[in-house]
Amino acid sequence: MSEQQLLDAEEIAIPDISQLEIEDDKPVDNFQSEKQQRLLVEPLYTNSVLTTPFVAGANVGLFYSRKQEPLVPDAFISLNVQMPADWSQKQNRSYFVWEFGKAPEVAIEIVSNRKGKELGAKKEDYARVGIAYYAVFDPLQQIQETLQMNGALLRVYALTAGKYVEIESPFWLETVGIGLTLWTGTFEEQPGLWLRWCDVKGDVIPTGKELSERERQRAEREQQRAEQEQQRAEQERLRAENEQQRATRLAERLREMGVDPDTI
Repeated sequence: MSEQQLLDAEEIAIPDISQLEIEDDKPVDNFQSEKQQRLLVEPLYTNSVLTTPFVAGANVGLFYSRKQEPLVPDAFISLNVQMPADWSQKQNRSYFVWEFGKAPEVAIEIVSNRKGKELGAKKEDYARVGIAYYAVFDPLQQIQETLQMNGALLRVYALTAGKYVEIESPFWLETVGIGLTLWTGTFEEQPGLWLRWCDVKGDVIPTGKELSERERQRAEREQQRAEQEQQRAEQERLRAENEQQRATRLAERLREMGVDPDTI
């Protein structure tokens, strides 16, 4: 199914989804995956880095056919679509391609075990749906014999003529206007290696907490500069005052000697 075929929802029959199971309520992700998913979604809404409107989500069903099981990417981005407002409606609680009128541009899978087939059947499914970019991140080194042939823990693919072609680092997603990078640091008090969005220069897109910390540090620097300026001003005032006192004492001594300081 090509993306062009999905563009106009009015031209395709809307499937009956009343019998579809869209939420299984099964907590199957590990802590690392859960945090990683959040790290891939929150910064996109905290920063103005994507063309609006857009929808970014994690662990949400991607339904592309009523007769096929949904794909459930660990994170995804879909540009030029609006998040449905009424979540009480079943068709608004998952990503139904026929409702949004298009497939997402980006899908990301975070490997947590050896059963996901991220580089096999799942990769083929994403290509068939028309996902422009597909990334596989293996932080727990579950599929090293497949993924780490060249020492990489991250593989990124671009859809070309209906097939995925691997792209090399730096992983810049041209048609989306954002990139992916590996980052070593601490997120939510957990140190480790994380997959993050980045700008064209490779700088990571900050989280809300990181932005707050940057703003706090900036405010502290501004406060320090203001205090330094105040100290310099006070020093200048004292210097000028000392100069004035010295001049006054000198004038008094000259007068005591019978010399008018104003004539000198």
